[in-house]
Amino acid sequence: MASPSSGADPAASAPAADLPKPLSHAALSLIPRLLLRLPRTGLLLGAIVMLALLGPVLAEESALRFGWSLFMARQGIDAAEGTLGLSMVLGVIASRGLVRMPRRRRNDGSAEGDLARAVALLSGQGNASAGLVRLGDKRVLMSDCGQGFIMYARRGRSLVALFDPVGPRHLWAPLVEKFIAEARRTRSRPVFYQVSADFLPVAVEMRLQPLKLGEQAVIDLPRFSLAGGDWLKLRRSINRAERDGLCFELVPAGSVAPLIDELRLVSETWLSAHEAGEKGFSLGTFEPDYVASGPVAVVRLEGRIVAFATLMTASSNGDAFIDLMRHVPGVHRGMMDLLFVKIMEALKADGFRTLNLGMAPLAGLSVHRRAPTWNHVARQVFEHGERFYNFRGVRAFKEKFDPEWQPRYLAVAGQGLPLLSLIDVTLLIGGGLKSLMRK
Repeated sequence: MASPSSGADPAASAPAADLPKPLSHAALSLIPRLLLRLPRTGLLLGAIVMLALLGPVLAEESALRFGWSLFMARQGIDAAEGTLGLSMVLGVIASRGLVRMPRRRRNDGSAEGDLARAVALLSGQGNASAGLVRLGDKRVLMSDCGQGFIMYARRGRSLVALFDPVGPRHLWAPLVEKFIAEARRTRSRPVFYQVSADFLPVAVEMRLQPLKLGEQAVIDLPRFSLAGGDWLKLRRSINRAERDGLCFELVPAGSVAPLIDELRLVSETWLSAHEAGEKGFSLGTFEPDYVASGPVAVVRLEGRIVAFATLMTASSNGDAFIDLMRHVPGVHRGMMDLLFVKIMEALKADGFRTLNLGMAPLAGLSVHRRAPTWNHVARQVFEHGERFYNFRGVRAFKEKFDPEWQPRYLAVAGQGLPLLSLIDVTLLIGGGLKSLMRK
């Protein structure tokens, strides 16, 4: 947003009354706070009415972009900055999902062949989270040399890639270029979800707009230790859990299959207690073959499994990733502390270097005066959006393990509104009408 300065423009000396009054960051940040405090029924009905009325307009991005630009110009706000704020607010709200769409799977031979080639590459690359390709709900775009790939899925008019490209860094740019060409061929928007800071030079080169989504918690396993006064509270929690009969076990992949029925019961109990359905795309789902494809950490009480977490450990640099986590509610306050710490200690003993605990959405966005409008809006969602997602709770739980916080971004094509891409991403992950009503 431009600010007047002496001698910069003759028009700047015009009376203030003749100029449109710009909306401040503080005023814009009130929008999500008001939306998030609406009664559930009113919010739902309002969303449905808005979609019904604006559906034909939303289908034409050029018309919506033009109208929005006119509105922002009248308010004295830069159109691109204002669009970013609006898009991200509605994107976060849409993450609860107004419609649950069935996920499509490709069963043709070429897709199965690409998936097999992608899985074969996992052990030779650095990020264990790339193992989500095993879930089978994503397509695979291989590099021309066959040594790298992008996993992606289609939702609406968006072609959504998950994470950084997998493979050597020199393959990233040609892979991204190939992905963008595929998106244009199918008249889709290219979208990259949860990419790292390492991806930003490629994004700039390909004229993609990066938007910060939050931060990812990564544990440095070689230096992880519970020794010292800073860890006293966590040590007490774990000791109490063990005294009360909770026991940890890391089950290797080859021994997981006989436990599937018991693990499924824990999963179904957790989903029922949270009145939630399975998600997908960037999150693991409980599918027996997928769960049994890697080691599973379990916590038992009197021989019965009461909590578990699936692990991805195929990585060339000793990286591991906690994926699917489920537990029986109300068993013990220290149960999840025990599960996480024992996972870290077991992986450290096996020589692993890092453990990825996953994202803390909307965390770590700066809110200084010159920060983008989206940062100020997102801060309000982070602070006041607990009814939609436990933003602060997720951040606080992961913070107790003293992780390194690494930024994660959404990168989208510069043309058109990010709003539609964000809605496509959030609907792709899941949620649905029932989730919106229940929480």
